[in-house]
Amino acid sequence: MYRDHTKIVKIGDRIIGGGNPVLIQSMTNTRTEDVAATVEQIRRLTIAGCEIIRCTVPTEEAARAIGEIKKQISIPLVADIHFDYRMAIAAIENGADKIRINPGNIGSRERVKAVVDAARERQIPIRVGVNSGSLEKELVQKYHGVTAEGIVESALDKVHIIEDLGYDNLVISIKSSDVMMCVKAHELIASRTDHPLHVGITEAGTLLSGNIKSAIGLGLILSRGIGDTIRVSLTGDPAEEIKSAKLILRTLGLRKGGIEIVSCPTCGRTSIDLIKLANEVEAMVADIPLDLKVAVMGCVVNGPGEAREADIGIAGGNGEGLLIKKGEVIRKLPEAELLPALREELLHWNE
Repeated sequence: MYRDHTKIVKIGDRIIGGGNPVLIQSMTNTRTEDVAATVEQIRRLTIAGCEIIRCTVPTEEAARAIGEIKKQISIPLVADIHFDYRMAIAAIENGADKIRINPGNIGSRERVKAVVDAARERQIPIRVGVNSGSLEKELVQKYHGVTAEGIVESALDKVHIIEDLGYDNLVISIKSSDVMMCVKAHELIASRTDHPLHVGITEAGTLLSGNIKSAIGLGLILSRGIGDTIRVSLTGDPAEEIKSAKLILRTLGLRKGGIEIVSCPTCGRTSIDLIKLANEVEAMVADIPLDLKVAVMGCVVNGPGEAREADIGIAGGNGEGLLIKKGEVIRKLPEAELLPALREELLHWNE
């Protein structure tokens, strides 16, 4: 497994690489200069399960804000830098736990060296990020278009610049909105470097299309043993990214904990409002820290059997339903009482 043999990198108080658990990242969409709004969002994302957060640093004011934000949050903070090497240095000086740069748009070797020297002084990692949308013209021409091979060559060229400056505390990120190109690029780079990889499908889209593309892309990449941190990039509330990332990791067996919901797709036999009930159950269990399977089933054909296979479940009938726990029917309740009864059982599960 590739991730078992990547270099170990410390980001704040978190460790990635070397077979450590895959960590979930997201990025704030507030103005970093607005400390209160940014801190509020980071705290909300932390509760949702975010383990590393990234903030854009386009101005000196944003760089100074990093220091204030850091005082008020509990997870590592990555400064996202584009174009101005001085913002990278300022972010480092203000306590960023990692910086994300593309040496290709930072400028001259001297400017890259200045950033590397600042990172070395504080021993913080640099994430070298390359996206397919910013691939150099020479590589587009060499490979006759934007390709996985070109993305990998671009990323490793940038990595070698920093390694040649005597620094190897690095994480690599290569992203594309083309799912299969992204998968191929990760397979290629995994065989050519032992630096940890941050994985994501960039610009994946809205909640629907973005989740599908991310689940397929990240599922394929992670299942090959590649990836040390992940981000699900969605056009929406960043909290949705965390929910999706957790579910992807759990589905792949890379993360334990959290309640898994199984529910039937409904059919003409369904006699309760199962769609509403299933969504209410999913929202209700989000804050319950149990490692369980909960079934929400809509009729008597498969419902009781599926519910008995789960740790606890509901099997719906005509305006009512059975509450089944550990394979046994424990109550028959009107539809309106099923959700409160289920929550009560979960809240007292270990008693």
